Amino acid sequence: MKIALMDSGIGLLAATAAVRRLRPDADLVLSLDPDGMPWGPRTPQDLTARALAVAEAAAAHRPEALIVGCNTATVHALPALRATLEPGIPVIGTVPAIKPAAAGGGPVAIWATPATTGSPYQRGLIEDFAGGVTVAEVPCWGLAEAVEHADQTAIDAAVAAAAALTPGDVTTVVLGCTHYELVADRIRAAVQRTGRPPLALHGSAGAVVAQALRRIGARPEPEAAALGAVTVLLSGRPGALPAPALAYAEGRLLQAVSPAP
Repeated sequence: MKIALMDSGIGLLAATAAVRRLRPDADLVLSLDPDGMPWGPRTPQDLTARALAVAEAAAAHRPEALIVGCNTATVHALPALRATLEPGIPVIGTVPAIKPAAAGGGPVAIWATPATTGSPYQRGLIEDFAGGVTVAEVPCWGLAEAVEHADQTAIDAAVAAAAALTPGDVTTVVLGCTHYELVADRIRAAVQRTGRPPLALHGSAGAVVAQALRRIGARPEPEAAALGAVTVLLSGRPGALPAPALAYAEGRLLQAVSPAP
């Protein structure tokens, strides 16, 4: 089995680690775009062109599925990616876990990039899946960029700033950017209020990987031998995982895996 994942940067690590946990025998193709990152400030047309190039580089390795490990790319480029690659390669997008978060009754806070916060896309998800639940949209200025560069001081500052914008009565936080899942523990510590029930955090990685396995008719086999190799593509070129990835447990998990020949 071979699964490809794509993103502009290391936000794909959360889903990559989920694949490794559920199918340690799967070969991985990680297609990043250091030449074009960050994707967030780009126009939808420009972002789609970058995403298509990264996806086609991954597709050349003939994976059985492609996971778009980026919320922004899913919003803007998923239709074009599916039109280009499907039905040969199923393409699975990443959607904020608003539906399962709202099922708990709330109040809910959605941590997302400033561009996504208040966007028609996010507002549509709230209307569709969080009716009757109190939802606060929290813009996380600079957090994705700080996580991308493993800048610990900047991460602390961005998390603290977003926590200050989060209402004190929230019971659940949706991690609306894949980068945020890499610092979930720090987000929990910043938002958890003394005397309140344990905070629930909802990321997307596990659900996205489960959907990818369903699309290709595979089952989770976490006890399988950890024989899967890793191929890293940097704007289409063979390369290595960026150094900041190793600051996170999800990145270090891949260190023990042999690169693909």
